[in-house]
Amino acid sequence: MNSVIKAIPAPCDPPIALGKLSDQQTAQDAHSDQTRALQSQEPWPPGRLSPDLGLWSDGACHGTERSKAGTVANSGASAMRVEPPGRYCGREFSAADLAHIRELLQIQPALSRVALSRRVCQDLGWLNALGRPKEMSCRVALLRMEKDGWIRLPEPSGKWLQARRPIQLTSASDPSKPVREGSHALQPLVFQKVEGQSLSRLWNELVQRHHYLGYSPLSGAQMRYLVWSADRRLLAALGFGASAWQLKARDQYIGWDDRQRRAGLHRIVNNARFLILPWVKSAGLASGILSGILQPLCVDWRLRYGYEPVLLESFVEIPRYTGASYRAANWIKLGQTQGRGKLEKNNCQIVPLKEIWVYAVHPAFRDILRAPS
Repeated sequence: MNSVIKAIPAPCDPPIALGKLSDQQTAQDAHSDQTRALQSQEPWPPGRLSPDLGLWSDGACHGTERSKAGTVANSGASAMRVEPPGRYCGREFSAADLAHIRELLQIQPALSRVALSRRVCQDLGWLNALGRPKEMSCRVALLRMEKDGWIRLPEPSGKWLQARRPIQLTSASDPSKPVREGSHALQPLVFQKVEGQSLSRLWNELVQRHHYLGYSPLSGAQMRYLVWSADRRLLAALGFGASAWQLKARDQYIGWDDRQRRAGLHRIVNNARFLILPWVKSAGLASGILSGILQPLCVDWRLRYGYEPVLLESFVEIPRYTGASYRAANWIKLGQTQGRGKLEKNNCQIVPLKEIWVYAVHPAFRDILRAPS
């Protein structure tokens, strides 16, 4: 990329939050408010972050504790399995770890799920590079442990209960006026980091309504973006999350062993969702977005997690898509998956086949990923 983007942290609650609803406003009001708010702002210069909106402008594109106490009866905990539970979300849990989690559930049954995940992270030392608890990964791990019969969690409440409700579709995600200009006419593209409930609801709704996989929470470390044209037309949504635990073609490409993979896997980030809105028909836009997102993603990831990704990966379902936009953005195709999914353990194809694409963010990614921990 030719432009340099200055890293300025986005405010937690920007003045314009894409139309936070009062109790009286309808969804249509919100959509209109969002459009008017964005169009009323003066243009921001390329390569800069708009301090009011928390937006990244790419100058040249080429190519979640307060909740009601849950209740749980743990009298049956002793009847559960007692051997080590194994790996969840990239972490190995020992028999001692499992015993400690069960003890927390017994002696503090009023802990909410949010508080429990935070306490587990602190007690087990499950922290990220900035020394912060890896709460999102822990919540997913606890849910999977419960599903596998290792523990019984408190009943969900508060944000957890709300997160399980179906996505409510509103006019905010209705089709808009077609966009048919070439990608150059839409530049500079603006990458808005998704922060706060308003933006999060909009991103979730767009993906649920218009992406063929629909919405599901991203696991582990993650970052989400909305992509806008220079004249404030919403074009796309992207989501980045934890990489696949094991992937033969990728792991052979890196050339690392099991110990190195376990130590360095967090430096690989997965492009889990990439949605060009269906009314946007702009030649070259997809590859331009893939190129333009690199710098804001690296800066935002470092600010949130204390390190930068060195390799990106993505999966393109075939024959639904061809991967042409990844190819045009200089990603490399490594092969294809075997259709087993993340959690399948019987070597059976349970999901469609997908092509594996990677992009080297750092030229020395192999040396970094294979370096001693």
